[in-house]
Amino acid sequence: MILVTGGAGYIGSHTVVELLQQNQDVIVLDNLVNSSITVLDRIETITGKRPQFYQGDVRDKALLLDIFANHKVAAVIHFAGLKAVGESVEQPLRYYENNVNGTLVLCDAMAEAGVKNLVFSSSATVYGPDAPVPYEESMPLGQPSSPYGASKAMIERVLMDLCVAEDNWSVVALRYFNPIGAHPSGHIGEDPKGIPNNLMPFISRVAVGKLPELSIFGNDYDTDDGTCVRDYLHVVDLADGHCRALALLDKSGFQPVNLGTGNGVSVLEMVTSFQEVTGQAVPYKFAPRRSGDLPAFWANADLAESLMGWSADGDLKRMMADTWRWQSQNPDGYDE
Repeated sequence: MILVTGGAGYIGSHTVVELLQQNQDVIVLDNLVNSSITVLDRIETITGKRPQFYQGDVRDKALLLDIFANHKVAAVIHFAGLKAVGESVEQPLRYYENNVNGTLVLCDAMAEAGVKNLVFSSSATVYGPDAPVPYEESMPLGQPSSPYGASKAMIERVLMDLCVAEDNWSVVALRYFNPIGAHPSGHIGEDPKGIPNNLMPFISRVAVGKLPELSIFGNDYDTDDGTCVRDYLHVVDLADGHCRALALLDKSGFQPVNLGTGNGVSVLEMVTSFQEVTGQAVPYKFAPRRSGDLPAFWANADLAESLMGWSADGDLKRMMADTWRWQSQNPDGYDE
């Protein structure tokens, strides 16, 4: 049985679908701060199965111990946390409390329950702004430019030290970039609360008429068109990567693994691609740079292929088509 913290969220829900389709028994723990209970219905529609669900916070140790006491959990996939770079600059204490302390409480409860297999949803931001691209796992942890990235780097350091101190722990830290797209059924996708912090849902909400125009933060970066360049990958590919990482937990120790396409795409290229694939207009304006953003980064994902047989299959056109299918069928997200 697999416990998925944050399993009702964007990446978590897609991972739960993959796990259920592989006949895994799944428990979802989610506080629904940035997700919807409706996701569970959608997961059941796709898979014909419904994961067991606990509404609660990963910082609630008593709840975690209750889950471990009542279920035979073999491993945990840990998504629960806050993830907006710009917001983290404005609310650093909230991010450290949620992300770092949440993971400490989770690991403490896991240790007490004797569950020592963990797949951690990390971030490519742990490499920091000074690391050369493409990022490789052999590089040291850097000094991330945002509290969000710093929280992920802190957690990785904790998990590294834990694996050194206790050789019966097995941890895989998946460092990835910008997941976009949606399940091809159109039943689940990205549905952030309020104004989106991420590019893709901002684009799709403009296209569906929910927002008047897209704000592109900065057009004077040292890139070909002046806008930020990122490594975008399909969320279904990312979910598959988390499932494959479970197989690496048969070895003790800490293993970081990049997940990405190895190709950078600029913000303007994303807008152009979306318009070409969907035929929908996306008016935009340039806005000042956003604190914590880096000009350009992408991954070397060779290790993921060699260790897990994983590669990103979804190309940019498919990401755009799946995003629009989700958004056009669910213009109000899960709140219809």
